[in-house]
Amino acid sequence: MHTLQAALRFPPELLVKAQGTGLGLKAAIFDVDGVLTDGRIYIGEQGELFKAFSTLDGHGLKLLDQAGITPIVITGRDSPAVRRRVADLGLRHAVYGAKDKLAVALPLLNSLGLAWGEVAAMGDDWPDLPLMTRAGFACAPAQAHAEVKAIAHYVTQAAGGHGAARECCDVILQACGRYQTLLNGHLDTLDGGVA
Repeated sequence: MHTLQAALRFPPELLVKAQGTGLGLKAAIFDVDGVLTDGRIYIGEQGELFKAFSTLDGHGLKLLDQAGITPIVITGRDSPAVRRRVADLGLRHAVYGAKDKLAVALPLLNSLGLAWGEVAAMGDDWPDLPLMTRAGFACAPAQAHAEVKAIAHYVTQAAGGHGAARECCDVILQACGRYQTLLNGHLDTLDGGVA
């Protein structure tokens, strides 16, 4: 069997923080506009026309799921493009058109039996602050609003829609000790690997 040694490294103190509190992270909540996309909204006469997503981010969300960390999407907007992307990724938990993200997150986390210390959250603007300030680990993309970056445990080098969510996923996967196993599992097969 072929193996690789991981090239990606994060500071030990960051990895400790990315373990959350208690028994480790069990879920990660992601915003869409400005996190999974670059935040721009293309609107024509028929409404929103399209959104651009990064395949790096999509694969990162799938890797989290393979590692036993539930990816969750909570977004303030609702669009066919977002619903399609979530479906294509096979994500089981998503809330669309959430005006109050905390109000929708609480029952969802309760239904999953999760405490805030077991949850990561990634957002880019003020509507994400209630989730990020409660989460065991909070990430923000490079272009996030200053107030969001100020409370984040980690600010990615990549911008939203350009691999920022993947960077957050990579930190979490390294922190939980699954990154190396998932990496080597991809050397033989992309559709299951060693998870």
